[in-house]
Amino acid sequence: MSERPSAPHGGGAGDHRGAAAALALGVVAALAFMPAVPDHRSGPAASAATSPPGAGAADPTVTVLGDGSTSDTGPQPGQPTPVRLKPGEQPPQFVVFSFDAPTEDERHLFSRTRTSAKAGGAEVTFFLRGVDLLPASARWQYQPPQHEAGTAAVPFPTEGQVRATLQQLGRAWLDGDEIADGFIGQFCGPGGARDWSMTDWQSEISQGYSMVNFWKTGTGFTDLPPLPFDYQTELVGGRAPCLEGRTNLLPAEKDAGWRYDAGSPGDDQRWPARIDGIWNFPLQRIPDASGTHQVLSANQPPQAYLNAFDRVYHGTRAPLVIDTDLDPRHDTGPGLQAAGATMKELCHRDGVRCVSFRQLADWLDAQDPAVLDHLRALGPTTTTH
Repeated sequence: MSERPSAPHGGGAGDHRGAAAALALGVVAALAFMPAVPDHRSGPAASAATSPPGAGAADPTVTVLGDGSTSDTGPQPGQPTPVRLKPGEQPPQFVVFSFDAPTEDERHLFSRTRTSAKAGGAEVTFFLRGVDLLPASARWQYQPPQHEAGTAAVPFPTEGQVRATLQQLGRAWLDGDEIADGFIGQFCGPGGARDWSMTDWQSEISQGYSMVNFWKTGTGFTDLPPLPFDYQTELVGGRAPCLEGRTNLLPAEKDAGWRYDAGSPGDDQRWPARIDGIWNFPLQRIPDASGTHQVLSANQPPQAYLNAFDRVYHGTRAPLVIDTDLDPRHDTGPGLQAAGATMKELCHRDGVRCVSFRQLADWLDAQDPAVLDHLRALGPTTTTH
């Protein structure tokens, strides 16, 4: 696969365009199956030939990109405008719902999650695994660091599953949800994320960009319309498999121009801080359903989430992070039901905003750093005023 990506969101366009291009150059051999293409911001006239009928080539408000896999349709719908807190003003209570491995199969986990989020009044983050856009018949295209080509620690999907997942991705973005990076091969432990170098992570990131930017060439599904977003600007953060390897991952994410990382386990419910310029959004230690023990804020029953919410809602208003694993190999029903029930219970309360990680980063960027420093120094139950 050969690409010339443009700048990811969040910083100087020239700097990030160069960083993304450097990532691509580092994995040219791994991506050699893809034909050379012009700069994917080639415009509707140059890319009309790659766009199927009705995909937007005739719409002057739509710019079809690259091989027709993605497009620029304008600003994402439903995005709030960040407002700086006034002196003495209480911050909103942010609740971030995120979902790992959004895959649409016969259980319709991805579409069911989208439905729950819309009904609950939440805009959420989906951590897309690149492997979910690569059918088993084309698995050899993936060149995982420290592993044989065409291998992954999770099953490759069928062509039907890839098609269904692509359709849900476009709808999720139009709903206002964030499409973030859950990385590709899901390798953990020895030889996996824990042991990867910065160069390994750069390869993984670059291949992830390519699997979205060029899914039509990679899959051969030229009959589907392009995704309604430009992944180069929409992708601003990720969560590593097994929450491992952050020492070398964070520099690679910064090099790609990303704005946050959500792969740190076990921090307290406190206001986020930056690590070398990148917002750190960890899974949190929260009270369990009984209120007597601390557990990670992932795949918990609704009462645990309500306990965690009450602790900060009446205290510092630190964001609450709730994660649910949608991996089809697992029993995802209870987690999905818990997330949906919690959305309905919390998202319409006074002062509560159920947002994506990207939206949270946007709000934090708009605040006075001194105010955030003050909030960050408070314990979870300390009131802000």
